[in-house]
Amino acid sequence: MKVKIKKYATWLGPYQLVEKIFFWARQKDALGIEREADWVYNIGDWLAHTWFGGWWSGVANNWTHYHGKRQVKVRIDPWDTWSMDHTLAYIVLPMLKQLKETKNGAPVVNNRDVPKELRSDAIEGDVSATHFQKWDWVLDEMIFAFESKHNDWEEQFHAGKDDTRWIDLDNGMSEMVKGPNDTFKIDWVGRKAYQKRITNGFRLFGTYFENLWD
Repeated sequence: MKVKIKKYATWLGPYQLVEKIFFWARQKDALGIEREADWVYNIGDWLAHTWFGGWWSGVANNWTHYHGKRQVKVRIDPWDTWSMDHTLAYIVLPMLKQLKETKNGAPVVNNRDVPKELRSDAIEGDVSATHFQKWDWVLDEMIFAFESKHNDWEEQFHAGKDDTRWIDLDNGMSEMVKGPNDTFKIDWVGRKAYQKRITNGFRLFGTYFENLWD
């Protein structure tokens, strides 16, 4: 597999051009947020109203329009679909982790998709006290599911020593029998609960697929 996806075209108008030239001139406002100095903005405002600013804006418009469509090149090799779920997990997992760290908002999450302690009585359109906590929980469950694709998670539910062997039968078949030292056991209840959580994580991924934006 080989994937090459270029970033979206960035608008670079007169104001942005001046900001790049004077990138070192930053200051904090009353809220402590760092931004360009006032005099940098004033220069950008002056430039925007000159003939050069008008010409530059036209160039910026043409550039953005030309590169407005994201350039995407994808090559899929035959082995990429042998275990497609594992292949996709390598790509989706780091994207989910980055989304959680850089997200600037959160969609409305249905109460039935989160634990009782995160549910709220907010009506549609309102933001509840747990609005963002709900989305963090959903993202964590997605991440858990995709991480499990690359882990031998079943082994944590195995205990004891495996002492089994196959013996040949007179009819040409074989039978597996336990030896005297076999103490191997599987915690099927715990294993089933773990698998249920994985399955739910993938369900949430499908349910909120169109909300995976930054």
